Amino acid sequence: MKRHQIIKSWMMAILVAAFISACATTQEEIPTDDGPTDQSTTDGSATDGGTDSGADATGLDGSDTGDGGVIVDSAPLTVAEMLEQSEGALSNRTIYFEFDSAKLTSESIEILESHGDFIAGNGEVSVRLEGHADERGSREYNIALGDRRAQSVRRVLLFQGASSDQVETVSYGEEQPAVSGHDEESWSKNRRVELIYTVN
Repeated sequence: MKRHQIIKSWMMAILVAAFISACATTQEEIPTDDGPTDQSTTDGSATDGGTDSGADATGLDGSDTGDGGVIVDSAPLTVAEMLEQSEGALSNRTIYFEFDSAKLTSESIEILESHGDFIAGNGEVSVRLEGHADERGSREYNIALGDRRAQSVRRVLLFQGASSDQVETVSYGEEQPAVSGHDEESWSKNRRVELIYTVN
């Protein structure tokens, strides 16, 4: 019985030693990031563990790009491209007015401030302000009203820093309606100033 316990103890010691040995061997085979190591591929050729193959490339922000591609900042928009945008502050180029008035609303002033900043910052840009009126009133009166509306818009643009050489005004009065009709809905669309840009 005592001999049986001695053999059992020796067997346990051998098993523990074998387990520790196996663990030590496994740890040696795991590559670390401490430096370049040579690893053999399955065909026997050596590869340098210190070089980056690009398979695990990450983006500049640390995110995985997935394709290993290079992240490039897009070039800033040209003046012409900025004017072609269908959304944003510069996309609204029509200012509307109340009946028989050349007074700007606070909303219109905000729109014009954006346009004024843009014109002031781009010397190659010029704008023509086309003033319009609805059909009510005489032709002469509506020409004068369209001019007053264009001048109201011009003052805001100049105040924002646009040069007087960049801004011209013209009045068409009632001659070029945006909407045909003889009701308030139509007239409200015709009482306007349109900003027509040119890039020199």
